[in-house]
Amino acid sequence: MAQAKGMNGHVIICGYGIVGQKIADVLSEHSIPFVIIDNTTLRVEKLRELGMGVIDGDATHSKTLKAAGVETAKAIAIAIDDDAKSLFIVLTARDLNKKIFITARANDEFVREKLIEAGADYVAMPQKAASKEIVKELLKSET
Repeated sequence: MAQAKGMNGHVIICGYGIVGQKIADVLSEHSIPFVIIDNTTLRVEKLRELGMGVIDGDATHSKTLKAAGVETAKAIAIAIDDDAKSLFIVLTARDLNKKIFITARANDEFVREKLIEAGADYVAMPQKAASKEIVKELLKSET
């Protein structure tokens, strides 16, 4: 397993799907160092070919989070679409680094509350945000 040796004050992105890619794009635009954790072999290989820092592994494992430098990271963005795994990552990351800023995504309000109770500092709900935006546009077309 590769390691994020020497990184300090970086961001860890868990999952490089659509949400994780957008997070990486914005961090790159602002020259903020980051490392990605993903367990999709083909995706990891492509990221390595692009010269990106990536850990091939499961972010629910403390060994993987440690390889990504969780103890010296300033933040972690949990961008996976699995609420149970996200909750486990929040608990593990908070245990390994009490000061880390934790962001996560959730699919419903109940899970959002549980993620916050577990130690997440901010929880986004992409489906809810998209729904609000769509309804806003639909209501505009009514006038």
